[in-house]
Amino acid sequence: MKPETRRWLAQSDEEFKTAVINFRVKKYFSAAFWCQQSVEKGLKAMLIEKTRDFPKIHDLLKLAQLNKSPDRIQELCTLLNPAYTASRYPDVPKKYTQEECHQLVNSCKEVLAWIKKNLR
Repeated sequence: MKPETRRWLAQSDEEFKTAVINFRVKKYFSAAFWCQQSVEKGLKAMLIEKTRDFPKIHDLLKLAQLNKSPDRIQELCTLLNPAYTASRYPDVPKKYTQEECHQLVNSCKEVLAWIKKNLR
């Protein structure tokens, strides 16, 4: 694995840990944001490994498609995608419940497992 890929993957792991910590202390909007960021970094790590480059976008579905991910991963990315805007901008009227955020954390975990499996 390329050193740059390892750096991006390590950052993805740190952001997932941050998401879990925020979930545990009931900071659901923060947990949602860090889940989205974690998957974004992981998908970009895959592109770095394959192509040495990635587009400067935040759309997880597009990044998943560029990585030729299966339908299940694309579905999870579609679920995680809104967290980028909803958790960053106060004018977006989204409040995450514990159940919704738990689903995002689990989705993030599943996508990251797929990424790591495909980077081996």
